[in-house]
Amino acid sequence: MTVTTPNTTREALLRRGLLLAYFTIVWDVVEGVIAVTAGVIANSIALIGFGLDSAIEVFASIIVVWQLRQPNSAARHRLALRLIACTFWMLGLYVGFESVSRLLAREHPEPSILGIAMNVIALLVMIPLARMKRKTGEALGSDVLVTDSAETRLSNYLSVNVLAGLALNAALGWWWADPVAAVGIAAFSLWTGWHTWAEAGPRHESGLNRSVQA
Repeated sequence: MTVTTPNTTREALLRRGLLLAYFTIVWDVVEGVIAVTAGVIANSIALIGFGLDSAIEVFASIIVVWQLRQPNSAARHRLALRLIACTFWMLGLYVGFESVSRLLAREHPEPSILGIAMNVIALLVMIPLARMKRKTGEALGSDVLVTDSAETRLSNYLSVNVLAGLALNAALGWWWADPVAAVGIAAFSLWTGWHTWAEAGPRHESGLNRSVQA
């Protein structure tokens, strides 16, 4: 008879968290290459922004792997959260600047069937992935994995936004729908970065110490 102890349960959760992070890295590398390529072809800032978000998710998942390999380090835990926050800000600033510039210049993106198909597939994969990350992070008491699930959830919001912009442009010729969707991406990304940075601050110090000691 196999006896399950808290330690073996925690080890299983850590393995699951690492597997989810590794899967995210592989998926987002493929997704990012397709999105940026399709975005450049169609001159779509929303698609390019989505592809850059995939690259940022890869970076965030690497941080998750780095932190989960030493889950009892409070300093590493806090630094991981702040690094993830910075990735949100970088994406928000870039996409915000590019989308406003293209709105003012009235740049018309081309319809992208590839971009539409990719975002539909991304939603089918990433929605359950975000849920699994959050459940695993909460069971582990890992703010870093829970925050990474929020980044994956942001990717789902981006997919919906980008899909709406691409569909409106393809169906109705509303060229401005693409950069407007990108403005929404930028705003949400900046807000999420601020929230993530706050999670790593002194106000959450006691909760952080409890999670790494669990």
